[in-house]
Amino acid sequence: MESWRGRAVLVVTSLLWAGCAGYRLEPLATSHPAHPEAIAAPQPPPSQTLAYTRSDIPSAQPVSPVAATQDEEHQGRQTEERASQTIVGEGEVIATVPKASQIVVEHGEIKGFMEAMTMGYRIDPPSLLSGLKPGDKVRFTIDVQKRAITEIEKLR
Repeated sequence: MESWRGRAVLVVTSLLWAGCAGYRLEPLATSHPAHPEAIAAPQPPPSQTLAYTRSDIPSAQPVSPVAATQDEEHQGRQTEERASQTIVGEGEVIATVPKASQIVVEHGEIKGFMEAMTMGYRIDPPSLLSGLKPGDKVRFTIDVQKRAITEIEKLR
């Protein structure tokens, strides 16, 4: 009886070894998260909600050194020009968020600055929000350096 058990163990063991030896794992594709060269997580597209100009939107494209120098000089001039610049726009209040000192405005094109869109803006000072409600037509002034609305006037 003992020889039968020994043979059974020997048969089962050899079957397990034979089964495991014939199995080979497929190589991982680079898109598989466990692959060493895989990207940890796909990069989400940059938010354009709070982008004021094209230069505020990050670019994934490499820039040549010559173009980068020229672009930096151009941006430097633009920054200097806009350092004390204010922009005026008109639109309709969609929502106010007093706790965050923000307002959402649907506005027309602001020539040379921004296309027509619905966008949230930071308000500085927050007291500008008092008395405003959705549906109000407003004229607003954006301080480009502060990246905030610094003046709001209700329109009739």
